[in-house]
Amino acid sequence: MTADSSISDAEWHVMEVVWSLGEATAAAIIEELARSTTWNHRTIRTLLRRLVEKEILRKEGQGAGSVYKALVPRNARVKSEGKSFLERMFQGDAASLMLHFAKEAKLGPEKLARLRELLDDESDEANAGGNS
Repeated sequence: MTADSSISDAEWHVMEVVWSLGEATAAAIIEELARSTTWNHRTIRTLLRRLVEKEILRKEGQGAGSVYKALVPRNARVKSEGKSFLERMFQGDAASLMLHFAKEAKLGPEKLARLRELLDDESDEANAGGNS
């Protein structure tokens, strides 16, 4: 498998821990996940193994001292998951996605102003590209 492989919500939760720690032993990951989940250590080890198989994590060393490191930066994973979501839910139509969330989300004045600013910037860039 590759780093483009889809990951489950549980695997994402494990990755958030690894990204926050930088690198960690299974014991450190288990300890951190125990704060926010009721998963047992076998479940977490299974998730770690799957992430290694998907080439999203790398395991260095053997036994209790082995260390897990992310092979994919968080921002790259967010981008990949975002594209996958856009394709699955909105057939790749970004405007439909934005309209959906703009209608569903209760955006305050500051967020709406920021959204307008981003859209204006994108519009300016699109217009500049078309006038070359």
